[in-house]
Amino acid sequence: MAFSFNNTNKDAPLKSRGFTLGSSFSFPATLSQSTDTKAVESSAPISGPKLKDEELRELRNALTATQPAKGRIKKMNQSFNFTKYEPKLESQWRNVEWTEEKKTSLMKTISSYKPSCDDVSQARILLLGPVGSGKSSFISSVQSVFGGRVTNRAMVGSSSSSFTRKLQSFNIRAQKGKDPTGLVLCDTMGLGDGDMTGPTLHDILSVIKGHVADGHKFSPDQPVSSETPGYVKAPGLRGRIHCVVFVVDASQILQYPKGLSSTFQQLREHISDLGVHQVGLLTHVDKVSVETGKDVSQVYQSSVVKETVSKAAALLGMSTSSIVPVKNYSSELDLDTNTDVLLLSAVDLILQYADLYFQDNVHPKI
Repeated sequence: MAFSFNNTNKDAPLKSRGFTLGSSFSFPATLSQSTDTKAVESSAPISGPKLKDEELRELRNALTATQPAKGRIKKMNQSFNFTKYEPKLESQWRNVEWTEEKKTSLMKTISSYKPSCDDVSQARILLLGPVGSGKSSFISSVQSVFGGRVTNRAMVGSSSSSFTRKLQSFNIRAQKGKDPTGLVLCDTMGLGDGDMTGPTLHDILSVIKGHVADGHKFSPDQPVSSETPGYVKAPGLRGRIHCVVFVVDASQILQYPKGLSSTFQQLREHISDLGVHQVGLLTHVDKVSVETGKDVSQVYQSSVVKETVSKAAALLGMSTSSIVPVKNYSSELDLDTNTDVLLLSAVDLILQYADLYFQDNVHPKI
């Protein structure tokens, strides 16, 4: 910061008299950048025209606005997320076609999906993740794409506590009034819900095994047992979970509690023992990448998103190839083709992993 005086007309306004913020002025010995701005009046005279009272106030305000104030900077850091420089990659690190034709093709593939098993008509997908990670928003976003307009049927919450308290299953319909597709997305209570512990490992495994009825309300004081109302003692293949999706928020990936990684690891070990494959869903990528926030089709050319996917892989203990970034619909009123393609690509991958379960556990249809 520097000051210079280029005009000697004492009656002219401060700015018109040549008072500017530049780079050549040196503070006098009695006035430094760390000095309180009130010292302007009591310091050694600054060469140039004498300043009027209102001009002194203007100078004091200018100093206050520009000098480094630790308290003010600390407050700014708490209020804003500063995005680091984001070099754009030369090419996409995953090949995706961002066209209306691609969206239509994906919708057709998902709408016509049928599990490769005579006993199962729908693949049941369970979403697990911390409170606020975007599980319910993802379900609503997928429903929005197939419904042709943005909806919020999955009861999305915005507080620090989990809005979802019970096991809920959502059919995905290709079109309004049409029969459900071969996909069911299951939502449940968020992991680590404030003073609550969220669903226990025992309860989660009970859901995956098919023992828990839809609509069951979770409580850490009342774990699922054979005495639980609606308990399914001998669930068939169609009542089980065929793929688990772990959902994490890209903008919170470094703020999650240290113990969350071990929680994910423990869950993954037990779920893998049941023969159920898992996918990682990285939401809110538009919040970590400025370019992706402006244009979702830039997601796979963003070095920041690529780096965040790697961090999510480390948190979940999964390979990066099993993790897909998405942008959920939140404040938007209209659908966006690029956002739809990203969401549908995630669903397509999830169904591929669900098919692995059927291939591993049942005989294919003839």
